[in-house]
Amino acid sequence: MLDLSTKKQIKAVDDRISSWIRDLAKETKQKRAEESVKVSYKEGDHRNLVTDLDRSNQRALIARIQELDADARFVCEEAGEARAESMDGQVWFVDPIDGTLNFVLEDRDYAIMVALYEDGKPVLGWICDVPDGRLFHGGPKTGVYENDQPLPSVDDKTLEDAVVIVSGRRLVAGKKPYGQLAKGARAFRVLGSAGISFTRLLVGSAQAYLSKLSPWDLAAGRALAEGLGYEVKNLDGTSIDMLLSNSVLIATTKIHRELVKMLKD
Repeated sequence: MLDLSTKKQIKAVDDRISSWIRDLAKETKQKRAEESVKVSYKEGDHRNLVTDLDRSNQRALIARIQELDADARFVCEEAGEARAESMDGQVWFVDPIDGTLNFVLEDRDYAIMVALYEDGKPVLGWICDVPDGRLFHGGPKTGVYENDQPLPSVDDKTLEDAVVIVSGRRLVAGKKPYGQLAKGARAFRVLGSAGISFTRLLVGSAQAYLSKLSPWDLAAGRALAEGLGYEVKNLDGTSIDMLLSNSVLIATTKIHRELVKMLKD
């Protein structure tokens, strides 16, 4: 287990993982440019793609993390790794390519994401916007950075002044409260990648994100968003179980309060 008792030790882990992710992002971008990517489908769903790079990136990240901690426990998107059964101690989350559909079809708006939690609480998160070469990293104790630049705390905007990001699939299906949130906002967006959606929140170009997220979709973004003062909660306001999929609102405090009122009305 890593010693994370001081800010200096946490920063050292951040620096090391950041270097590895930057290298992996360059390799991923190069292989995509060479069009040497093999694509298959999960469970026969034509919209649920997986590539050979998803699997190889995950193996590479796990191997690197095990260099730091041979006993590291993981929650990963792709199959093949023993899954952590509890959030006790330290748990690593790995999403080797987030937004695989975007990656395959458009070569834009996809990310590599990693996070480290200790006793259920976020310590560090990394989101690499691969096409744009931007790495967002840090956490509640270290501050949050875009590459080497510290990011300011969130501006606590109301819904009518906000840009919100919502799940397109659930918006089209009429799931509550996706439509209500989109209609109440100044504008809404659908991006098809949790990682890229989180980057919009981190730089302040959006102020809320609502979707049903798997643990690997949420973990890094939660660490970074909470580091800037966003609230990250289930729709009913309860705490999040990081081992389960959750319908999560990541938003300013004011928007959270407005959504609670919407659900009661």
